[in-house]
Amino acid sequence: MKAWSYEKTGPAADVLRLTELPTPEPGPGEVRVRIEWSGVNPSDVKSRGGLRPMPFPRVIPHSDGSGTIDAIGAGVDAARVGQRVWLWNAAWGRPHGTAAECCCLPAAQAVPLPDGVPGEVGACMGIPGLTAMHAVLMDGGVAGRRVLVAGGAGAVGHYVVQLASRFGAAQVISTVSSAEKARLALDAGADHVIDYKTEPVVERVRELTGGRGVDRVIELDLAVNGRLDLDLLRPGGELVVYGSSPRPLDLPFAVLLSKNLQLKFFMVYHLEAADRARATDALQRLLARGELQHNIADRRPLAEIVQAHEAVEGGRLVGNLVLKA
Repeated sequence: MKAWSYEKTGPAADVLRLTELPTPEPGPGEVRVRIEWSGVNPSDVKSRGGLRPMPFPRVIPHSDGSGTIDAIGAGVDAARVGQRVWLWNAAWGRPHGTAAECCCLPAAQAVPLPDGVPGEVGACMGIPGLTAMHAVLMDGGVAGRRVLVAGGAGAVGHYVVQLASRFGAAQVISTVSSAEKARLALDAGADHVIDYKTEPVVERVRELTGGRGVDRVIELDLAVNGRLDLDLLRPGGELVVYGSSPRPLDLPFAVLLSKNLQLKFFMVYHLEAADRARATDALQRLLARGELQHNIADRRPLAEIVQAHEAVEGGRLVGNLVLKA
């Protein structure tokens, strides 16, 4: 099979290479998926760039994707052959992700794609979809709470805005950085948007919440926004964090202590089985009913993987990027 891979970390143009590899065969409990779409996420780009040491001599990147099961290993229901699926954690702790013609992985990591859902949407579920769903549902959910979503037009944030609204948040506020992003967040269900480049965020949140502050902030970059988030939260509020820039954190202990604030971190790759099942089941129901908007900013052929990595790395996209295999 043809696959894009790297044998050392570094700039995309220097290390990503098209290779011819033996077509993998599924082992016990595994399925082989003929990849249709491969999702590119910031974590894929950071790993290829050298954020962490090479885990294997050769890595086929990308944890997200979608396609059709064309072979099964021992112990897997034969009825799964021919099933359209979306994938999670394909390249996490494994050398072979979705930037290839096919991928073998445990059967549980290939989730049936509901009828009528485009394959490119499936390639956005593994990291953006599950991250957003868990951030909303975790620790009692958001029903009746005021929620601020950092970056409500982004790959994860756009889903968070929709899900917070759908799962009963009393108020959904989103920060954005342009009029285009404001429209995306509002269309996704935000009650209010705040352009952090032109508006005083703390003052606007106080105004919108009657001086109370928000109950939960869902944050994509703690290093950049952490101090601001502490000012936005009510006493006893919670800061849910799923990402951060690679810079030292600087959070004032006195504020955290005096406001009884809660810091909650999670990594979507490491979700507990019960949390992943809950988030997956909820996503499946919404996908099947066609009740989610999908902000896919760019679709490219897999042959343009280098340019795709550079686009994600440069932060130029407003939404998800998927590659057609």
